[in-house]
Amino acid sequence: MKITYYGHSTIALEVKGTKVLIDPFITGNPHCDGVVQAADLSPDVILLTHAHGDHWGDTESIVAACSPLVVANHEIVTYLSEKTGHEKVQGMNLGGSFDMPWGRVTQTLARHSSSFPDGTYGGHPNGYLIESGDDVVYVAGDTAPFAEMAWLGEEYDIDLAFLPIGDVYTMGISGAVRCAKMLRPAVTVPVHFDTFPPIKVDVSQWEARMIDAGMRAQVMAPGETLSL
Repeated sequence: MKITYYGHSTIALEVKGTKVLIDPFITGNPHCDGVVQAADLSPDVILLTHAHGDHWGDTESIVAACSPLVVANHEIVTYLSEKTGHEKVQGMNLGGSFDMPWGRVTQTLARHSSSFPDGTYGGHPNGYLIESGDDVVYVAGDTAPFAEMAWLGEEYDIDLAFLPIGDVYTMGISGAVRCAKMLRPAVTVPVHFDTFPPIKVDVSQWEARMIDAGMRAQVMAPGETLSL
């Protein structure tokens, strides 16, 4: 599995010949300037954690360009289908799993809110556990800490976890470190920070806290790729 981070919460996976794009916020995302444009991406699958504009992002333009399968909660895929006529969708809900030829996706809890840029209710926000062979990636989505993360850490051998650290709208550094302790991933990557002034953080403080906790931390630059 090859994983590319585009800044904020936008993540691309290449797994078994399938291109998966998570929360495609590219236009208006300062991390993407000079790195990638929405027109550069042609995913086979889009996964959405919730409907806020900094996650919904370029979904509509990418759908119009390359007609990917869109996986999200019921409210989001219904909104997309009714607004654009796009019917290549898979609705899910918390705790549910969906198998695809390249792997399995499970929707996990996220403690946040969700509405579209036009104010329409976006259903319950979520994260994703993505499994392909022996590889397990956890994308928390926008969230506060929650105790059930300990269950995920017990049930899944997580190779890579993406956790928000920007504070104000999600958990901050302390909360993210606490979650990493519960999840016990092999590697944790911080997301949802330094995009806008309210979520500017000193990521080196997060790294130091993770190291002190005996956890492996990796800060990915926008456009950086790693492989599992």
